[in-house]
Amino acid sequence: MANVEQAPPKKGPSVVIQLAMLLVLTAAAIGMGWVSGGYLKQGGAPMPVPAAPENSGTAEKPAESGKPAAGPTVVQLAPITTNLASPAEVWIRLEASVLYDAPQPPEMTEQIHQDLLAFVRTLKMHQIEGASGYQHLKADLDERAALRSGGHVKQVLIRTMLLE
Repeated sequence: MANVEQAPPKKGPSVVIQLAMLLVLTAAAIGMGWVSGGYLKQGGAPMPVPAAPENSGTAEKPAESGKPAAGPTVVQLAPITTNLASPAEVWIRLEASVLYDAPQPPEMTEQIHQDLLAFVRTLKMHQIEGASGYQHLKADLDERAALRSGGHVKQVLIRTMLLE
């Protein structure tokens, strides 16, 4: 028979050393998290943006000097309630406001409202599904309103969008 020599089993690090290394790595991870959190909190605070005053389609009040107030104006549009192009049994209710760069006549707001209504009627359900669909819808509404107003609309603010 052959002589088989058995090698003594190799011992790994002791349990005490393993626990000590675990505690050191845990402390290092906590320390790095605390430092990076403090760094991000210190440098990541955005500056607050003042909100534009809301105007529900009424005429601007004249300023102290008798001139109409200039500056950004928010005008609320009448709610848009219609069915989608496909599937036709799905209804949408869209409440939106328009941010003008300066006060505009109410006729322009009505034209924008009618244009957005006509656009919403052409939508299909798959076009507005998900976050990217919402972003595309908002970009399309912004573009149509800007074209209809000759560039006076800076943004269409979607207040409510309900699909049934």
